[in-house]
Amino acid sequence: MGIGGDALYLAYWMRQSGLLAVLPSLRHMVWVGLSAGSMVMAPKVGNAFIETKPPITGDDHALGLVDFSIFPHLDHPGFDENTMACAERWAAEIGGPAYAIDDQTAIQVVEGKATIITEGNWRYFDGRPSKIGS
Repeated sequence: MGIGGDALYLAYWMRQSGLLAVLPSLRHMVWVGLSAGSMVMAPKVGNAFIETKPPITGDDHALGLVDFSIFPHLDHPGFDENTMACAERWAAEIGGPAYAIDDQTAIQVVEGKATIITEGNWRYFDGRPSKIGS
């Protein structure tokens, strides 16, 4: 289980500890990530979520175990930087598939296929540039 915090710091230590190398062999295990614990599985976290740059990559690359990035805590009270408008700017920067999800939403990935499980608010960004005026 991965919990919140700094996704890039978590990615660094998952590499350093050897956990990343072991994960593919754990085919019958379930990874449950909350906040940074889910973002760590993505290819990138985006500059908005960089708390510390790890020494290995020095950029916003996480583990890349799924093919989409995650913007957590969408519209969470008290998180002024987690609005849908902020998520749209973040997604444009990511430049690849991404989800903005609130705290009532989960993403289940089985054999590479993502399924949204939700009672809340979420949005998928396909990674293509948006067209102005459309």
